[in-house]
Amino acid sequence: MSQPDDGGPAPHGPALRDVAVAVATEAAALVRARRREGVAVAATKSTGTDIVTDTDRESEELLLRRLAELRPGDGFLGEEGSGTGTASSTGVTWVVDPIDGTVNFLYGVAPYAVSVAAVDDAGDSLAGAIVDVTSGEVYSAARGEGASLDGHPLRVREPVPMGERLVLTGFQYEAERRVLQAQAVTRMIGQVRDIRRIGSAALDLCYVARGAADAYVEEGLHLWDRAAAQLVVCEAGGAVGVFSGVGGMECVVAAPVTTYDEVVGLVRECGFLADT
Repeated sequence: MSQPDDGGPAPHGPALRDVAVAVATEAAALVRARRREGVAVAATKSTGTDIVTDTDRESEELLLRRLAELRPGDGFLGEEGSGTGTASSTGVTWVVDPIDGTVNFLYGVAPYAVSVAAVDDAGDSLAGAIVDVTSGEVYSAARGEGASLDGHPLRVREPVPMGERLVLTGFQYEAERRVLQAQAVTRMIGQVRDIRRIGSAALDLCYVARGAADAYVEEGLHLWDRAAAQLVVCEAGGAVGVFSGVGGMECVVAAPVTTYDEVVGLVRECGFLADT
């Protein structure tokens, strides 16, 4: 389970956060402009529905270039493979998702975002920023320094009974895994207020951080999907855990610290997680 680091603020955390905000904002402006021009699928990845657009690649190349200018010597890991293998000589690696919510981006359905995180050699997040391309909202955090939305402090929602909780989720692209996830959602739907599928994992986590949802569960996330947003959750008073999902991939669970254990129990009971 991830929680704010007890050792206090990370060295240079606020400076790294400022860099993350700056480059994510630049990339978001590019993505916004390209959406107005029209979007087409450039390639597929794990399945025919797991898509990549030229804008995904262009956004990632911008992030790679700007981070190399601002933070020479840092490593880089991007979803689309730009700069893959760029080693860090500073102890900091940048993990980016150039468009989180590419299917939403393709269809012109809000929301979708740019996510940028700085992680240490152990893979723990030091700082990060997520920019909602459609609204312009900027979520950011630095370890031990709190989380904010457009500069205003974030805090998770106060506890409410399970039957009054809104849960966010998402689905994997591979059909058999989607069915298993849907079955788990079916078991959960009668025990909570409602369930939403937003389409951007990074923003799902940010919604938990801002108190717009009570919990989040999804299997199939990668580090670039969550590296920035999980820090935002933890710095806003939440907790994030990574488990083995029923479909054989990592399953991420997030909730306020005060209700986290109860949420994990429900997630396990409903069948989101592999038997252990």
